[in-house]
Amino acid sequence: MTALRNQPAPARFADRAEAEAYVASVCFKHGPPRLFGVELEWTVHHADDPAQKLDKHRLAAALGEHAPPTLVPDSPQRPLPSGTPLTVEPGGQVEISTPPCTSLPDLFQTVAEDISHLTAMLADHGLVLGDRGADQHRSPARMLQVPRYAAMEHAFNRLGDDGIAMMCNTAGLQVCLDFGEEKHLKDRWAAVHQLGPVLIALFANSPSIGGMHEDWASARMRTLYGTDPVRTRPSAVCADPAQAYAKRVVDTPVIVVRGPSASWIPPRELTFAEWIDGALDRSPTSDDLDYHMTTMFPPVRPRGYIEIRYLDTPAPGGWIAPSALLVALFSDPSVVDGVLAATERAAGRWLVAARHGMADERIARAAKDVVALGIESLHRTGLSYDQISTISRELEGKL
Repeated sequence: MTALRNQPAPARFADRAEAEAYVASVCFKHGPPRLFGVELEWTVHHADDPAQKLDKHRLAAALGEHAPPTLVPDSPQRPLPSGTPLTVEPGGQVEISTPPCTSLPDLFQTVAEDISHLTAMLADHGLVLGDRGADQHRSPARMLQVPRYAAMEHAFNRLGDDGIAMMCNTAGLQVCLDFGEEKHLKDRWAAVHQLGPVLIALFANSPSIGGMHEDWASARMRTLYGTDPVRTRPSAVCADPAQAYAKRVVDTPVIVVRGPSASWIPPRELTFAEWIDGALDRSPTSDDLDYHMTTMFPPVRPRGYIEIRYLDTPAPGGWIAPSALLVALFSDPSVVDGVLAATERAAGRWLVAARHGMADERIARAAKDVVALGIESLHRTGLSYDQISTISRELEGKL
């Protein structure tokens, strides 16, 4: 979801305290909760053989003028007809990111039109969208040869195979919500984290990834968890989440340093705090810190709004129910209180959810309460009676 807020001009930091204050100010913005949006990623496959290596040139031809410069350097990257930008991830996954909306029915119509347009473009070139949160057919292989992804692969490969699999073989549904008013921020932050294991289990659909981690409910989440713990594990749920996240960002190793050369791999290992203290030959700016924050991949990422990143990409049409559920669950402070109560028994069970899904008794009981609460709250979303009925049946079918 593209933020509709002005960003401060680039600045330099005298010390880590200034950098932490900057992170807190740009990542945790509060005000009346009005906006929401979704980001949808899909793996892309050859229609006649989903296990065939994706042809870069065929994907570029299919996307045409919508292709990003990372795939086609001279592309104008025109948005889809609805105005939604289209991007491509390292392994050739395609992603659409809606502008922020105030109407859930309008959001649903926009995304449906975007998906229809994208599906038709791919079909004309013998390609189809994947229908799971992880590519279970192909081994990870990076398609995009750009400095950012080369530096990320270099950093993650030192820790094992999960990083390249996460970059190239996973696809997620991201739902974006406002933080809300300052007095409610801590509870909304806690609730969206406590919901994580429950919603992972409820909507998991990636039982393997590139032949690895077979029989997991969400191999995608297992792979994210193992990629680089300092940047991919859940954030702290505490009295001051902004301060805690800011400290985490500044203490996280820098894995990409932009520059004029073809390599953006840092010349030495360093955290952002060490960069501020003079570890490199130039001091970092707020632009560098902004970019460093794009290499943080927790299951919930603060970006001035809440970016919920823990859902597997569903089968066609399956994105509507989880999106509506999340908007409903954060539609009122009283509902958020209900979320906190319903999910307490499942809090922190991230890997249990990824491994066992709804087979875990504590998570399954929490999911039943969450679905009931969400269905009761769907009337707050502006959806029609028929839409609410359809979504309610789908949610109940997950239990």
